[in-house]
Amino acid sequence: MKLYIHILRERERERERERERERGTIFSNLLVDLNLFGLTKMQRSCTTLARCLIRTRGFCTSNSDKIVASVLFERLPVVVPKIDPVVYAFQEFSFRWRQQYRRAYPDDFLKKSDARGKGDYQIDYVPAPRVTDADKTNDKRSLQRALDRRLYLLLYGKTIAAPDGKSVWHFPEKVYESEETLRKCAESALKSVIGDLSNTYFVGNAPMGHMVLQPTENAQDLQSFKRFFFKSQVIATNKYKIRKCEDFVWVTKDELLEYFPEQADFLNKMIIS
Repeated sequence: MKLYIHILRERERERERERERERGTIFSNLLVDLNLFGLTKMQRSCTTLARCLIRTRGFCTSNSDKIVASVLFERLPVVVPKIDPVVYAFQEFSFRWRQQYRRAYPDDFLKKSDARGKGDYQIDYVPAPRVTDADKTNDKRSLQRALDRRLYLLLYGKTIAAPDGKSVWHFPEKVYESEETLRKCAESALKSVIGDLSNTYFVGNAPMGHMVLQPTENAQDLQSFKRFFFKSQVIATNKYKIRKCEDFVWVTKDELLEYFPEQADFLNKMIIS
C-alpha cells in the first residue's frame, strides 16, 4: 500500500514538472514574439525617421531655404607674438625675486661651465626682421605679412549673398547640393579656389559656427539661406594660386571685421583667436 502511494506521488510530481516546462516554453515563445514585434516596430520607426530626414534635407536644399558651407581659411602665426609689457614686467620681477632667494651654485660647478670652449651656442647671428617688405608696403595679397598674427583669406567676387549679382567680399563658399557631408561641401568650396588641398588641414568634421541670413530691405529678391563655417589651416606653404575671384586678401581678425560691419559681432565671437 505504501509503495502504491509513493508511486502515485511520483507520477503527480512528474506531471507538475511537465506543466512547469510547458509554462516556461510558452513564456519564452511569448518573449521572442514580443522582441520580434519590438524590433519590427523599431525598424518601422527608423525607416519613417529616415524618410522624414531625407524629405527635410531635400526641403532645406531647395530654392526656398538653401544651405551654404563657408571656409574660414587661416594662416597660423609664423613667429612668436610679442609679450605684453605687463606680462614682461611680471616675468622680470619673478626672475629677480627667484635670483635673490635661490641657492647659489658651488664655485667648482661654475668654473667648469666657464671652462668650456666656444660652441654653437655662442655663434653670433642676425635674426630675421619681424617686419617684412609686405608689411611696409601693406601688401594684403601676400602671406608674408603680420607674421605674429593669424591671417584669414577673403575673396572678392559674386556670391549667393550678393545683391543684384554685385561683387562683394566673402569667404570661400559653396551651396550644398549632393555631397556626402557638409565638410565635403566645404572642401569642394576651398578646392575650387586654391586647387590642390594637400597644403591644407580641416579642423574637425563639425562646423565652428552657424548663421541664418534673411532678405534685407535693400535686397528683397534674395532668398534666405543657412551658412555653416568650417575652419581650415595653411600647412607648409607661403603662397597659393588663388583663382575664380576678382581679387583676394589675407587679413587679420581686426581687418576682417572691417569688411563685414553688419556681421562683426557674430564673427568676433566665432573667431576666438
